[in-house]
Amino acid sequence: MQPEQSGIKTWQWVVTVIVIIALIIIGIFVFGNKKAEAPASGDETPISTEQSANSIVMSNQFPGNIVYISALQATGRGWVAIHKDASGKPGDVIGNASFSAGTAPVKVTLTQPTVDGGTYYAVMYSDNGDGVFDVTKDLTLKDASGNIIMRLFHASATAGAGTKE
Repeated sequence: MQPEQSGIKTWQWVVTVIVIIALIIIGIFVFGNKKAEAPASGDETPISTEQSANSIVMSNQFPGNIVYISALQATGRGWVAIHKDASGKPGDVIGNASFSAGTAPVKVTLTQPTVDGGTYYAVMYSDNGDGVFDVTKDLTLKDASGNIIMRLFHASATAGAGTKE
């Protein structure tokens, strides 16, 4: 009986070591590569390819009066504003919401609904201290390379359908 119990313990030990090695390899692949790949349409990735203390994670949205940001990471208090497209750049603001330091989902209620096929931008702003969003007074947040932290998204009746290109 002794040899069988010893064999089971050896087998458990071997499986445990293999699982640990597999987890280490997966961790290296997932966390070891700091360069971001170009996101596929609708992927939930920050627009910046660099790691940033401030970021927006969201996917394309259904048309309507609300925009859902999956996760907004921020080092301090500020605002996220939804802009209409103006020839490939953020244009008029159609909604905003405040955020606190940390990472959390954010819901933005809009003053004008997004329309199917429309292009929009979610842009992060710092608060100038008055607790009121003003696109002319609150400054855009930038990453380490000086790029404005924003996420382009589209309004689509098929948002989240999971199609792959």
